[in-house]
Parts: sequence; structure tokens; C-alpha cells
Amino acid sequence: MTGLRPSDAQETAADSSLRTTGGAPPDDVEPAPIPLLEPREGIPPVIADDDALAEVIAAFAAGSGPVAVDAERASGYRYGQRAYLVQLRREGAGSALIDPVACPDLSGLGEAVAGAEWVLHAATQDLPCLRGIGMIPTTLFDTELAGRLAGFPRVGLGAMVESVLGFVLEKGHSAVDWSTRPLPEPWLRYAALDVELLVDLRDALEKELDRQGKLDWARQEFDAIAQAEPAPPRKDPWRRTSGMHKVRRRRQMAVVRELWETRDRIAQRRDISPGKVLGDAAIVEAALAVPANVHALAALNGFGHRMGRRQLEQWQSAVDRAKALPDAELPQPGQPVTGPPPPRAWADKDPAAAARLSAARAAVSALAERLNMPQENLITPDTVRRVCWEPPKTPDAESVSAALTACGARPWQVELVTPPLVTALSVSTP
Repeated sequence: MTGLRPSDAQETAADSSLRTTGGAPPDDVEPAPIPLLEPREGIPPVIADDDALAEVIAAFAAGSGPVAVDAERASGYRYGQRAYLVQLRREGAGSALIDPVACPDLSGLGEAVAGAEWVLHAATQDLPCLRGIGMIPTTLFDTELAGRLAGFPRVGLGAMVESVLGFVLEKGHSAVDWSTRPLPEPWLRYAALDVELLVDLRDALEKELDRQGKLDWARQEFDAIAQAEPAPPRKDPWRRTSGMHKVRRRRQMAVVRELWETRDRIAQRRDISPGKVLGDAAIVEAALAVPANVHALAALNGFGHRMGRRQLEQWQSAVDRAKALPDAELPQPGQPVTGPPPPRAWADKDPAAAARLSAARAAVSALAERLNMPQENLITPDTVRRVCWEPPKTPDAESVSAALTACGARPWQVELVTPPLVTALSVSTP
């Protein structure tokens, strides 16, 4: 593994301000991870009113250096992906825990730290819910993505803090219901510790990326995340129902659609996770059976157990609506394909393209291994497929570079991937 060596981790911990939380072991012994049990200034109070928020905004505006940012959602409990707690930390300001339910507009805070670099772990997970409360970074550093580019085999926050800084973060509260009020003290301690070492981790990873010659690559990736437009609503989200591959007939697909949309309306109205209203497995079961009445529906897995007559009737009504649809209004058995077909079909549809893809995949895999990073971070599989399916007429360096750029590849990716792809796109059908 190319990553921080044990001595690097020791030096990072020894050189940082982390000595206030227990210090680092001497450089000549194997370091034992140090449990990080309390935030260094204690658990901050939860900010839940405008006056307290104004104080936090002033403190963070007056702080210096990067701002560590994290958000907690209630996935699996509530509808949607809104934030239920926002954690921040900055030199000179300390840590802050903010309740975005009580303070739903944090645009003032976002503006106060707009000129600072935001440090997040797995930024793409938190940015949508942060954007929803008015917090949008202009520059950022993603410690998870930095870990991937640097070749760390485990890039979860706890694993990274332990391997890089030698500290063990408390675990066990990541999947709790963060919409709970008031939030229990152990959860708040966990939340505060999530931002306690983010800036220290960022500094260590920046040094490691620089040592490996990958720092500019990382900065290009971070810029792309910060500048990315919000994802558009997914078309036909009901098609992503787990187990959908079992549903073959259009009438059955219509049942899935009606049940999914009914469930989604109920979940949104009650503000609970759709899976708590009705499971995907039950939706697929009903679609395959197309029950004739409530009695038949109640006999299916997921419907009979502790489900009242009224609930059963609403689900049966959805099934009946699907059964009554004219054929012209039934869903088509596949989504419109905007890109290449599934790779498994290439050998039959276009053997030459299949040969190009096989050669390209092997070349990208070998290059990623030499660079010690995941293939998908070197170049997305979708980009490789698109370029191999419709290659430039003359696959030279200039045309391949242009094709990669058109697919959204960053300059560092284009520079590295173009030479092996030029070779791969010249492969003839075996």
C-alpha cells in the first residue's frame, strides 16, 4: 500500500495540536491507537435559535483556516435526505452543533465562511442536504476522496483517522435517527468528534498526496465536486425498486409503478422513510401476483402481517388502477438508453467495440494499479464505455483527449488515460 507509513502517522500526530487530547507516542515505538473520547473543549451546546446562531456566525467569520463541516441525516427513518444536525469546527471558533430544524436557513453562516476551504468526508453525500439549508462551498477538500487517490485501502472516517493520525473515534451512532429531539448526549459527543480532527486529517493527507505527486489531481477533483450542478430528479425512480429484475411483463411493471407512487405519497405526507410504509419486496411480490382482491393481497408476503383492512384496501386500489390501464399507457420494459448498451450485449451487437472495451478495461486496470488508486477514480467506467462504443474516427491522442473531455474527465485524467486508450481503441476484432 502506498499511504502514510507508520512513522508518517506518528510525525503527523506529534507535530499537530492533538497533544491536547492525549499526545502521540514516541517515534521509536509502534503507536497504539489512542481513543478519542471527548471533544477538546467539551460538547458544544446545540444551536437552536437566531441569537445563538448569530454568535456562531460571528465566531466562524472571525476564525482562520479551513472549516470542517459535517451533517447528519435520518436516512431510513424520515422521508428525503434533509439535514438534522450540522457540525462545524474552525481554528479560533472551536466546534459548533447546529439544529437545522430550528434554524432552517443557514445561508448567513455559509456566507460567513464562503471564502474558506470546507473540509468534508465524502462530500457528495452531505452537499445536497447542506445546499438545502443555504450552505454551499466554493472550495473544498474531501478527505475520503483524498484517501482513495492516495491509495488507502479503507477510507471511512474512523479508519482514516486511526491509520493517519493514530486516534480512534467513537463508533456506533452513524445510523441512529437524527431527527430525534432532544438529541441524546452520547450522540452529540459522537457528532462533535466527527469534525474534531477533520482539519488535522486534511493537512496530513495533503502532505501525502503531495509526496505521491497527486496533489494537483486531488485539487482538480475537489474543484469538480464544488462546481457540479445539483443532480436533476431521477426519471422513473420506481424502476429502481429492489428486485425489479424479476418483473418482466408491462402490466406487472404498472403495478410496481402504482404501488411505488402510492407509497411515496404516503411517506412524504407522514415524513417517514418509504421502506417503513411498504417494503420493496412486498411491492415486487404484489406485481408478480397481480392479486384480484384484498383477500388475495393479504395472503402475500409483506401485506398480511399486522396490516389493517384500510391499509390493504389502499394497496389493492393501486393494484386495481394498474390493472385498469389501457395497453398504450403501460410502462415500456426498459428505460430509454442514452448511452451504450450493457457491455454483456456488445459481443453480439458490435464485436469490434467489445474488443476495444476489453483492451481498454485491461489498460485502465493496469494503470490504476501502478498509480495505486481505484479504477473508478482514475476514470469512470461509463466514460470508458462511451469512448469505446463510439470512438473517434481516427483514435489519435488529440481526438481521444477531446472525447474524454467531452465526457467530463478532468485534465489529469485525460493526460494519464489518453495514451493507453489510444492503443486500446486501435485493437481489431479478434
